[in-house]
Amino acid sequence: MTVPQQGEAPRKGEGEEQEGQVTSIPGLPTPPDGGWGWVVVFASFMIHVIADGFTYTFGILYVQLLNYYRNSKSTTSWIASILVGVTLGSGPISGMLVNKFGCRLVTIVGAVLASLCLFLSVYASTIVMLYVTIGLGCGLGFGLIYLPAIVCVTGYFEKRRSFATGIAVCGSGIGTFIFSPLFQGLIDEYSWKGSLIVLSGIVLNCVFFGSLFRPVEDNLPPATSKVYEVERTPEENFTLKPVPRIRVLMSEATELKKIQSDADLELKARKNDIQRYNSHNLLHNSYHNEVKQMTVSQPLLPVPESNGPHRLVPSKSGSLPPSHHGSGLLYRKDIFYRGSLCNIPAYKENPSSYRNSMVILPDTEKTPSEIERTKVCGCVPCSRETRDALGNLMDWSLLTDGIYILFVVSNFCTSIGFNAPYIYIVDRALHQGITTDRASFLLAVVGIANTISRVLLGYIADQPWVNRLYLYNISLTICGLGTCLSIFGSDYISHCIYAAVFGATSGAYVGLTSVVLVDLLGMEKLTNAFGLLLMFQGIASLIGPPMCGALYDMTGVYDYSFLLAGSMIAFSGLMLFFIPCIWKEQARKLAKENSVARV
Repeated sequence: MTVPQQGEAPRKGEGEEQEGQVTSIPGLPTPPDGGWGWVVVFASFMIHVIADGFTYTFGILYVQLLNYYRNSKSTTSWIASILVGVTLGSGPISGMLVNKFGCRLVTIVGAVLASLCLFLSVYASTIVMLYVTIGLGCGLGFGLIYLPAIVCVTGYFEKRRSFATGIAVCGSGIGTFIFSPLFQGLIDEYSWKGSLIVLSGIVLNCVFFGSLFRPVEDNLPPATSKVYEVERTPEENFTLKPVPRIRVLMSEATELKKIQSDADLELKARKNDIQRYNSHNLLHNSYHNEVKQMTVSQPLLPVPESNGPHRLVPSKSGSLPPSHHGSGLLYRKDIFYRGSLCNIPAYKENPSSYRNSMVILPDTEKTPSEIERTKVCGCVPCSRETRDALGNLMDWSLLTDGIYILFVVSNFCTSIGFNAPYIYIVDRALHQGITTDRASFLLAVVGIANTISRVLLGYIADQPWVNRLYLYNISLTICGLGTCLSIFGSDYISHCIYAAVFGATSGAYVGLTSVVLVDLLGMEKLTNAFGLLLMFQGIASLIGPPMCGALYDMTGVYDYSFLLAGSMIAFSGLMLFFIPCIWKEQARKLAKENSVARV
């Protein structure tokens, strides 16, 4: 929104509204922290069991495809890499659809698509056809399932969010543990084609679990979702002046306390975020000193100035607009945060104000007809929710932040090596003379270790005395070094030990990413940071396994493949240890600039 200069009236079309026109302020339902939310947690858990169970045990199917199509390991591994790459890379697409249609419909469509593509894979005569059916089709289907299964849980919980999301994502490890013997048993009984038919039916069960993703608004009293409308008159002009809150006249005095100006809320969020960094030893003390000088009255924002007060009246519908029923989840800035909000200082101080500050208000510069005519890239018509979700998830301006660029590079390196052990650990064991049943059970060891570690790491990360960045870095470094050292193991026991180490330490990569992002960038940038991160993770997951497979094709052994995967993961953890040094340097420059400015 273009801000007029002090004392200048807005130009026609920029801030002026017709008489009687109102601007809706959407209410944000209070998450119940229970109730139907536990049903949503169960549904998300089962979706993780099924979707991730198939993805992480693909190494068993990989061996069958090698023998059936007689292609190189690099060529065959493209199936799994496309599957994972598309699943992660389709995050922005899934986010756009979720914001418009809600988690329930998007999950159901994704489940049907994934199930259908798995069934069609039975008729694939070449590897290239599997690239399309399992890679692109099933990958997109899982992508439409993956994001809703996360955000639907976080939309229901605040204080218990860490516990709820921990239960949900544990389905990945449990699914790996269950699907490992199940997949191998189905192959032994029905061949790999028959097993895909059975698995397509299992994936179709996600339709039922997705139908349990009821929108939060459906479970709250109508008054909780009340919408108020700002009514302006043509005589009102906009001027710049410091204000602590918008002036309103309302009959309900209690509602008045909940209305805060954007300046007040945003400044509090910035202040609390920086204090949060400082509490985790990520900022120099000079940053903390700068925070103490902030006051709510400092920002200058455009506010209405007129003879009559700015009046807030209830919406005629008495509830959220239809476009927000079952959608609009990505209007909440902390929707991807998996930790407990009790760890956020702003939430502890005032949950209601914090909740309001997390709402991304709709664009009031355009009329509804102009918003509906919005186009993506200037050519594809889309709704307001679709446009806003795309803008929030794919805001490239964040790539100017040096800290975020370093974190993206780290995640890119992690993703290159992360999926390789899942694909090649079974085939490597077979090459070393381990029986098929024992080799496939290695994935079950990975799954159970991953489940236990996610619970423990989630609990530890919620403790106020823990530096989550260091916990994340140490876990990745151990994971990478363990993968490199696994080349020296030749017996079954050593393979099991490596599987347990990899499963336990790799849990940090998935479970702690969002909380570390908040520690580094703040809650305000989480949605944007997470959306871009999914895209880069998808690209790295696409190229990682084929690179490791190509090394085997050139050398005839898996040693170099696991060395590449392990070194990438270890390097990704080690490089993030430099972030505190960067913080200190930035704090030193800030303190120097402030001292010069005061002189």
